[in-house]
Amino acid sequence: MDVTLAIPRIVVAGTHSGCGKTTVASGLMAALAARGAVVQPFKVGPDFIDPTHHTEICGRISRNLDPFMMGEEGVRETFAAACRGADIAVIEGVMGMFDGLDGGDEASTAHVAKILDAPVVLVVDVKGMSRSAHALVQGYAAFDPAVRIAGVVFNRIGSARHRSLIGSPAAAPALGWIPLRDDLAVASRHLGLTMAIESPAMSRFGEVVEEWCDLDGIVGAARCTPPLPAPRRLPASGRPSAVIGVARDAAFCFYYQDNFDRLIRAGAELRFFSPMDGRLPEVDALYLGGGYPELHAPALAASGCRTDVKRAADDGMPIYAECGGLVYLTERIRGDGEYPMAGVLPAETEMTGRIQALGYVQARVVGNPGVLAQGLLFRGHEFHYSRIDPARDARFGLALSRGKGIEGGKDGLYEQNAMGQYTHAYFTDRFAASLVRAAERFRSS
Repeated sequence: MDVTLAIPRIVVAGTHSGCGKTTVASGLMAALAARGAVVQPFKVGPDFIDPTHHTEICGRISRNLDPFMMGEEGVRETFAAACRGADIAVIEGVMGMFDGLDGGDEASTAHVAKILDAPVVLVVDVKGMSRSAHALVQGYAAFDPAVRIAGVVFNRIGSARHRSLIGSPAAAPALGWIPLRDDLAVASRHLGLTMAIESPAMSRFGEVVEEWCDLDGIVGAARCTPPLPAPRRLPASGRPSAVIGVARDAAFCFYYQDNFDRLIRAGAELRFFSPMDGRLPEVDALYLGGGYPELHAPALAASGCRTDVKRAADDGMPIYAECGGLVYLTERIRGDGEYPMAGVLPAETEMTGRIQALGYVQARVVGNPGVLAQGLLFRGHEFHYSRIDPARDARFGLALSRGKGIEGGKDGLYEQNAMGQYTHAYFTDRFAASLVRAAERFRSS
């Protein structure tokens, strides 16, 4: 039976990508944490990178909230489970506040705000404008009456005169006036910002928010929220029945925490290892997530783990790989040089320097990939700059009704019980159970 959850919560939305919402959201988390609050962070959408900064700042794992991949009930379930023990939830939005799937509302920041009945702080980049900012705020405030804009943070204020020219907004109260601070910029690259382990800059935004924002006003808005229904998650199945090795290091770092949780509930023990500088541990299956294998190709090529993985695949071990993991399973990667990879899948990888695919995916398992049950349906996301050149007789285990995949709506290149796909999947319970059952079969063989 569902229970209710009463927790202060606030959504940090932006007028558009690049307006500063990540700066404000991360700064708000840091400022609240510095005051002693237990902050539970979230990120709207499928992004893997911003949550690493949230996690570093808050000391609690940031969770993705994506209605397309999870469904509305899944958003509520993840939110409720993650918020236990927290004092306040801060939810960073994605893109512009109303930018959703195929130009609609689904999976937008506004959609998540409505699902969670959470007020919104709107971040507006005012560089190059003054009074026009009010027209912008008024339009956002009136666009969807179901979205409650608690206030506005004006970002990139150029001077005291610039602030005075903007003046007091009429459509929503001003909750912050952040000056232009190029010295606190976080570097980015082809898949987004650098990861939290590479740059601590985000945590420094807490002082900026504390100085230039009405933190008490933002907390007050977060507290003016009703209790939410809190769906109960199923407990873990008991004693683990199989061990799944998870590649996790600087090359393989794109994972949804919900996927780990579902694997554990399905009966898996997760054993983390580094393909860059370690050897393959004793496991019954492998999960190779996405990341940046192209940036660490020399280390991956030189590591003995590469031959360990090939040997395990030849022995029939179930191996499930996504994006960067797919690249690692191919024969070689070409970009700034050419480096051998694990050679599990009959394909080569080429880094292209431009986006090859970006967007949501709907997939169905076809053929007989071994690692996942035939007919399984799931959703996910793809975003990559590489191109896979498969062998002429390559077999594909996924048929996509939405998305590009490896080629022409086909994804999930497989050999024996190893499958690699460009799709970053959001696991369902059935998906996790399928992967764990494959590991159990290998364990008992």
